[in-house]
Amino acid sequence: MKILGIETSCDETATSVVEDGTKILSSVVASSLPLHAVSGGIIPEIAAREQLKAIIPVLETAIREAGLKAASIDAMAVTFGPGLIGSLLVGVETAKALSYVWNKPLVPVNHLVGHLYATWLENDAPPKFPLIVLIVSGGHTEIFLVTCHGYWKHLGGTRDDAAGETFDKMARFLGLGYPGGPAIAESSTKGTPTAYNLPRPLIDSNDYDFSFSGLKTAVINLVNKLNSKNAISKSRQNENLAACIQEAIVDCLVVKTIRAAQIFDIKNIVVGGGVAANQTLRTKMISEFTGKVYFSAPKFSIDNAAMIASAAFFNYKPVSWKKIEVNAQILV
Repeated sequence: MKILGIETSCDETATSVVEDGTKILSSVVASSLPLHAVSGGIIPEIAAREQLKAIIPVLETAIREAGLKAASIDAMAVTFGPGLIGSLLVGVETAKALSYVWNKPLVPVNHLVGHLYATWLENDAPPKFPLIVLIVSGGHTEIFLVTCHGYWKHLGGTRDDAAGETFDKMARFLGLGYPGGPAIAESSTKGTPTAYNLPRPLIDSNDYDFSFSGLKTAVINLVNKLNSKNAISKSRQNENLAACIQEAIVDCLVVKTIRAAQIFDIKNIVVGGGVAANQTLRTKMISEFTGKVYFSAPKFSIDNAAMIASAAFFNYKPVSWKKIEVNAQILV
């Protein structure tokens, strides 16, 4: 089955054709990242306007690169939420129109579910259920228990900022650039992760929730104190801070995720979302968990439409285009 996926939940405009949930026939992504780098964060209105410009060219390119015509596509899939409302509308309304014109089944896909299925793409040994799933990105930090295709239980999530959002804000505060995750990861390679004793909020709480607002406040207070002393160079200070920030965030993610796996006696963990590309997170999760940890390839960790098409294949429940609406806040 060949499914055309559309993903526009944030600043990417992505389309992809995937066969039988695993074989990528094409994958095209247009990003407005350079525009957001100027402001150090995503501006929703700009993202949506750029997606309006990109959606048709990206669709045409994906179908052409797959070597297909519209008649050869068996079904369509589209992200309906969560995400930025304006961005979601671009993808959903486009998919609804094409579903009607082409007379194709249309499968609405939850963006968070899509991140799980990134690990099925081009993978001869996909994850085995049951799973503890950590979805960690710029907008989401959530833990789920997934017993099989279509059966998700939300265990906990962030009470304030997502991990990726925290990376972005801390990188902007330190003047390291945008996006913050890669910027902090790069700077941290020259820093000492034990240079400063930063807090790990909620790491010992008896739940699966996260909170990173206190970490941000601690970093700001620490920088103000360090600046008044001028003990070391600014660049060295930032390298140490980047390493400590990354270590604190990763510790919280790893401890809570592994604890969930232990409590529910789960032997397999999946980590998805943009922050899943972080090498420190990958290394620490694998080294500290006694079971199997699955990551998608880094290129599939960021938002893409191939994961949406894959999720639609394994959870195939077409809905009339008339009944599909965006939901910017939905979880799973």
